[in-house]
Amino acid sequence: MTEPTMQKDKEDERHDKGDERSESTARRRLSRRSILRMSALGVTAGVVGFGGGRLTAAGAELPDWTAADIPPQNGRRVIVTGANGYPRDGRSGLGYHQALALAVAGADVTIASRNKERGDEAVRRIQAAAPGASVRFETLDLADLSSISAFATRMQAAGDRLDLLINSAGVMGRATREVSIDGFERVFATNTLGPFVLSARLRPLLQNGSSPRIVWMSSSRGHAGGINFDDLQKETGYDYARAYDDSKLGDLLLAMECERRSKASGWRLTSIAAHPGVARTSIVLDGPGLDSSEGFRWRYIPMLWQDPAQGALPLLYAATSPQATGGGYYGPKGLGTTRGLPGVAILPENARDPRLAATYWETLERLGDVSFR
Repeated sequence: MTEPTMQKDKEDERHDKGDERSESTARRRLSRRSILRMSALGVTAGVVGFGGGRLTAAGAELPDWTAADIPPQNGRRVIVTGANGYPRDGRSGLGYHQALALAVAGADVTIASRNKERGDEAVRRIQAAAPGASVRFETLDLADLSSISAFATRMQAAGDRLDLLINSAGVMGRATREVSIDGFERVFATNTLGPFVLSARLRPLLQNGSSPRIVWMSSSRGHAGGINFDDLQKETGYDYARAYDDSKLGDLLLAMECERRSKASGWRLTSIAAHPGVARTSIVLDGPGLDSSEGFRWRYIPMLWQDPAQGALPLLYAATSPQATGGGYYGPKGLGTTRGLPGVAILPENARDPRLAATYWETLERLGDVSFR
């Protein structure tokens, strides 16, 4: 395993480019603290700051689309990471609703997450809601590279193809910086490095699939994100919000770069990104908690939080719609892109930078000890 500290051994050329990008990022970056302060007051800028993107009418480009519009998925092998957040206490997970909708549509679904007890319960509930559904649980910890490798080995043994991978699992950081078993900052490990390594490990199966797709879960908080190659692990001045925002910009960079490399190399693999807007999941309670700015909104502005089943729709659109395009980015089209049916989302300027994406991709290949070649 390559140690996280290897990122400090950079070539002079990359360091120079990183300096230029850092200056550019600083000019473009939203003030995160300003966003959070406005969010606590419940004004529109605050709504955008938590889970939505820039105010845009781009979503109007798509006709209304719901889970009833999912094409038949019979025979398609699907993996959804996370997906064990079955409904409880008025909240549920986005991956659970993705897995449920795909199982209802006839897909052969594997729920991949850390908690076997919750995963087995999610399977039981999906099978109760969709009798005859083909759904199973497999253990996967995205913050543990050995767990990812073992999971990929099991998937290869279980079949020779995979048609759809939804990188849905994710976390928000807590007040104090935490690290994974491999020594990476926890949010970076779970939200960005883990999904990237998983996608690399499963690419041979995906290439054997029918119209294979990878869907990357992002957030329009990626607009406030930046990539600092000198401190990817947030060892200096850790901030949970910055860790999350940066990880979600990272997911967008990977989604766009994956599509570019697939086209250039003939992988036949479609790569798409999506975000859920603001949904009532457990990510705040399991992350920064109720004493955070996000926790304030959770307690006192409940109308901001849409049903997770609706928040899952942009991911399902990206995963199944024939109209979803490689390199596309989708999210809710209502209330400043924070809620509603799927629409076209606006990519952050940084996410459109192919040089930044290529450097990020190559850095994660080194840190995760994997290659898409």
